[in-house]
Amino acid sequence: MIPTDVILAHNLTLDEYDRIVQLLGRAPNLVELGMFSALWSEHCSYKSSKVHLRRFPTEAPWVVQGPGENAGVIDIGQGLTAVFKIESHNHPSFVEPFQGAATGVGGILRDVFAMGARPIALMDALRFGPLDVVRNRLLMHGVVAGIAHYGNCVGVPTVGGDVYFEPCYSTNPLVNVFCLGIAPRDRLHFARARHPGRSILYVGAETGRDGIHGANILASRAFDETAEAKRPSVQIGDPFMEKILMEACLEIMQAGLIEAIQDMGAAGLTSSAAEMAARGGCGVILFLDRVPLREPNLTPYEIMLSESQERMLLILKEGTEAAAEAILRRWGVAYAVVGHLTDDGRLRLRWQGEWVADVPVAALVSGHPVYDRPGTPYTLPPAETIPWKEPSDLNDVVRTWILSEDFASRRWIYRQYDHMVQINTVRRPGHDAAVLRVQGTSAALAMTLDGNGRLCYVEPFVGGLMAVAEAARNVTAVGARPMALTDCLNFGSPENPPVMWQFRQVIEGMREACLVLGLPVVSGNVSFYNETEGRPIYPTPVVGMVGLIEDMGAFPIPVAHWTHAGDAVYWVGRITPVLTGSTWARQHGVLNLGSVSFDIQYEVRFQAALRQAIRRGWLHTVHDVSDGGLLWTLVEASLSGEGDLGWDLTLDPPASRLDAFLCSEIASAAVVALPEAHRRAFETAMDQAGIEVHYLGRVTDDGRLRLRIGRTTLLRLSVRPWRQRWLRALEERLRLDTVVYAR
Repeated sequence: MIPTDVILAHNLTLDEYDRIVQLLGRAPNLVELGMFSALWSEHCSYKSSKVHLRRFPTEAPWVVQGPGENAGVIDIGQGLTAVFKIESHNHPSFVEPFQGAATGVGGILRDVFAMGARPIALMDALRFGPLDVVRNRLLMHGVVAGIAHYGNCVGVPTVGGDVYFEPCYSTNPLVNVFCLGIAPRDRLHFARARHPGRSILYVGAETGRDGIHGANILASRAFDETAEAKRPSVQIGDPFMEKILMEACLEIMQAGLIEAIQDMGAAGLTSSAAEMAARGGCGVILFLDRVPLREPNLTPYEIMLSESQERMLLILKEGTEAAAEAILRRWGVAYAVVGHLTDDGRLRLRWQGEWVADVPVAALVSGHPVYDRPGTPYTLPPAETIPWKEPSDLNDVVRTWILSEDFASRRWIYRQYDHMVQINTVRRPGHDAAVLRVQGTSAALAMTLDGNGRLCYVEPFVGGLMAVAEAARNVTAVGARPMALTDCLNFGSPENPPVMWQFRQVIEGMREACLVLGLPVVSGNVSFYNETEGRPIYPTPVVGMVGLIEDMGAFPIPVAHWTHAGDAVYWVGRITPVLTGSTWARQHGVLNLGSVSFDIQYEVRFQAALRQAIRRGWLHTVHDVSDGGLLWTLVEASLSGEGDLGWDLTLDPPASRLDAFLCSEIASAAVVALPEAHRRAFETAMDQAGIEVHYLGRVTDDGRLRLRIGRTTLLRLSVRPWRQRWLRALEERLRLDTVVYAR
């Protein structure tokens, strides 16, 4: 029998260990225990989330592959598919920021090209603690450098993302990476090993000791004061190896030599071998003596659990070994035939002439318990009234925002990323969504990332609802039709009932939005245990949305800033004057200022009407109302542009407090600018669709922002000097006397 302390050290409960004994009919040896602990971990098995994830809609006529594969796939016409997925690398990025973030990029790239798709774009969603804390600045420096290093070296553009700063992320930063690829529909590949006797080919970097227990210890357990001791569990990446591995694998797949392929990601050789075999109903024999090793004296336990990067496992079609090996030699990629498929449904390991493991594949992959953990609802006591005075002058508000980490330009981040490599990027970072051309066609794809943990903490259902709605709205803002989403659900410990209630509520909100908007969830990831010493992060669903523009030549794609002096400025849609969960309320130390509701049916009509106006070529500028509300949307549309384009606008006095209206983030709304010639047609179309439209004034070329309420001027600001401060603000807040991170 294995000692209790060894079982618990593998992050297994004693009940789970008893279940393993029952499935095997005997006690496991240490190698087998390690494999079970990895594949039964929360990170690999989804044992606490499966019952809830099944609530998501996953099918649509354009869905080719939904959840359950390396990545999701949708049909985009002309014989092509879009392949995409989002993954987290949160705990590794806290323990080792540079390598944790870098290998997060490498892992999601492999998930996408394992489907036979060439990756064309990356995005990242980042969450850090406040930047007045030195450690948070160090974490951010390291994470951004790691993402830039890996993406730039491998030659895939990072075209956008988002970043938020909240105290709850100080000891649990979030690093979520979203990858999009393109593949011909008839050349898609899957991780399903179906034919006994086929050879198993190990391809890529040699196996080392890095990453051992990454899935079951680092990613499936809350942090405490021993977090630094987990540093050896973080993988070390090599983007140049990734590049040649990707090219070699794509060429082998294009040549039709592969039956199945999977990345050796979480749980390494164990997960890739067992999961491919389970999907196809086969067994596996692996000869561990043949596995290429980076260092001597690795044990079978270490070989099977290593999460060394840049490795793939391939199942070759019969008789294709020589052709595959020729391609790999030409690319200079290491490889070895390490085993073959069997028909007995077992995973067996041979090492130095002895059998060191023999377990049923099904027990490893799907024998784990599935938990429906209890959830306990909570409600935050609302403030009886807004506990600060209504601002009578917006100049100080806007100037403070411009210099704050909440609203400062993200240029410092995205200038470190090569966002033009592959020359597909049509809309660069800084817009509501990135746009990428699909080479060889007139089509383009839009992609965006969205998610507001603060609102999800106050109102989990509404937060989940709005995360999907805003992602779809951002894709709509460039004229694309939202098609499908991938999600990364970042939460605290599922063993904590309030966290589990948050999780259920967020999923129900997301589900309702998906159903009403007609959007399937085709892939995703759950990241639990994002807490340190019992302090969880905000519930943070991050939604990656992909939209389709069938013909880029059919209409001009609008931008998120002003482009033409004299354009008429409108805000269209609906704003609920409630400050609950808003940045403005948080800056005053308050979160809950009353209940929040969101009309998803109205959102559908709003997006349809806005998309139609864009596709008719009426709009030069479209910028959705979200963080900072209508006020910041208007200001940012000037700061993010060039030259002296500002505005001269007049608002009707709102029925509510001025700041409750201007700073509310509960909205199905956008700011648009259009030439005089299209005003009447635009207003008529919005009216016919039942969408409110409010004329504000004009884009000017005098370099000033002027906002009046009635006859009272509340804001007067010069664009150029404040644009320069805005562009430098984040970099200045991130300055350190010494920045240290491992490369």
